[in-house]
Amino acid sequence: MHAARNDPAQIAMVRKLSRRARRICSVCTGAFLLAEAGLLQQRKVVTHWRSCAQLSNEYPDIRVLADPIWVRDGKIWTSAGVTAGIDLTLALIEDDLGSALALQVARRLVVYLRRAGGQTQHSAPLALQSDDTFGPLMEWVLANLHKPLTVEQLANRSGMAPRTFHRHSLARTRLTPAKAIERLRLDRARALIETTALSLAAIAARVGFQSEERLRRCFYRSFGVAPTRYRQGFRSIGNGALADAD
Repeated sequence: MHAARNDPAQIAMVRKLSRRARRICSVCTGAFLLAEAGLLQQRKVVTHWRSCAQLSNEYPDIRVLADPIWVRDGKIWTSAGVTAGIDLTLALIEDDLGSALALQVARRLVVYLRRAGGQTQHSAPLALQSDDTFGPLMEWVLANLHKPLTVEQLANRSGMAPRTFHRHSLARTRLTPAKAIERLRLDRARALIETTALSLAAIAARVGFQSEERLRRCFYRSFGVAPTRYRQGFRSIGNGALADAD
């Protein structure tokens, strides 16, 4: 990418193609090419989180957002890391052809149409798993999502005081411990909604939500769709039957 953005012929081609394109997209550090071509001035954009500061410093007339998976500003669409290009592509399909087809493509690719917690590059589960202190705790939490999980309990298993644990969680995940646990529960709930015929009440109990209503509220807040409607759409486009589970 850096060699390409220092090649005048490459940049000229980007500018030429952009003039007749209905929309312009970049994946990961491809945003640097668009920036060098002068296509991102005064735009909100995103790139891989490790390159956000560099992009902002080198092109101060661009509004670089560090957190989102992808960003749309007019006809410019930019995405974060390489896999975020899949999220961006699903968004393009949904924009052109509707959510039903986008969901069908997502299922074929075995990915989520929308990631838990909105558009964010920062994954609580991945951040926890990669942490020397939180790694073992993560395994225990995933095996015990159905149980009440308090900050005091998690801190004790980590050998920390509750305040220290809370601060460490925020530093590693940008989430409070309660929000991180909610993300994990939502991920598990969504997988069960997609792959089983369990009732929402049973799923809520299995993943540790206190009630079906709380599952509904959290699911809608994170994904913008009710869990029942999500399941209906997922089932209607699938080729196989949902599996029963106890």
